Amino acid sequence: MSKTTTHGKHGDFAIEAKGLVKRFKSGKQFIEVLKGVDFDARHGDLTMVMGPSGSGKSTLIAALSGLLRPEEGRVDALDVDDLWKLSSGKIDKFRLDHCGFIFQGFNLFPALTALQQVEVVLKFQGLSPGDARRQATATLEEVGLGPRLHQRPSILSGGEKQRVAIARCLAKNPQILFADEPTSALDGENGQIVIRLLRRAATEHGASVICVTHDPRLEEWADRVIKIEDGVIIDDQRRTPNPDATLASH
Repeated sequence: MSKTTTHGKHGDFAIEAKGLVKRFKSGKQFIEVLKGVDFDARHGDLTMVMGPSGSGKSTLIAALSGLLRPEEGRVDALDVDDLWKLSSGKIDKFRLDHCGFIFQGFNLFPALTALQQVEVVLKFQGLSPGDARRQATATLEEVGLGPRLHQRPSILSGGEKQRVAIARCLAKNPQILFADEPTSALDGENGQIVIRLLRRAATEHGASVICVTHDPRLEEWADRVIKIEDGVIIDDQRRTPNPDATLASH
């Protein structure tokens, strides 16, 4: 098995999973949502995981990121051999130190300004208040929210909220970035801003970006498109991304 690396060059493995099985109980029966899935993702790649609702794509992300324990299989991530052999506290620490998450629901704190939303994560990581403020400000400016630093979520548009969520994720410079349907609540213009930021996280920051979506319009930006149906990967293709693609409105 090739070795995953923490600070890998573009093309090095960031995460490898073998034989992932996940079952959920439904009444008296168990439903197998992942059926022995093998998966890997590389530093510097934007990997799209695509499939219809109920295909197992969000469950796969949860198993890869240490959020949902699989019944079988292993996940090697960065310098960790078999993430699921760690204690739950060490898995949490791994996520805090190395992973970023972007959800379709934004998951922002209503009482905090855009700046505070990003600062709070950096303080958790041990940055001083001054350093956290400087880094949070720089990242929000990078995603085009310099004029909105002191606004709370109730004042922001959907696209701006998603960009705050992305800034919160990018500020800690994650080596692995998980995005679950990051454009589903957005119009074409805001969706394009978001997918370009994810593309940049891979290309310029060297992150391994794993994006779950059922939106076929996003394929143009991907280095790799993996299709999953009924808990099984049915297609896996590398492609040349088009960074100048445009995302038409729905």
